[in-house]
Amino acid sequence: MPAELPEEAIVEEKFLAASGPGGQNVNKVATAVQLRVDVFRLGLPPYAYAKLKELAGSRMTAGGELVITARKFRTQEANRQDARERVAELIEKALERDARRIKTKPSRAAKARRVDEKKGRSAVKAGRGRVRVE
Repeated sequence: MPAELPEEAIVEEKFLAASGPGGQNVNKVATAVQLRVDVFRLGLPPYAYAKLKELAGSRMTAGGELVITARKFRTQEANRQDARERVAELIEKALERDARRIKTKPSRAAKARRVDEKKGRSAVKAGRGRVRVE
């Protein structure tokens, strides 16, 4: 279960008319939720902010707000909970650090094999030239 989203980070919670199944309910009740979260108020470390920006993609505004729209369920409360959980999951993923990459070099033998293969291919291609009859 993801961590709880701090209330002071939530900028706006708006209910919209949802699309999809729900019969007349979908036409009468604004059940979809649009949740706006100020990422700067979350107090994330720089690496997590950068990763969150990457994970969020187009859901992150230029002003640093994360916009999540939830319309999976037929009730406002279920959609509200879903939106908050999705934001919390995104933040949790952003806080996971990537494993550091260790640079490696090819061995001398591997370099020699590569050069030999290149020479072999070159010889094959050189042999494909026009045939000369002397």
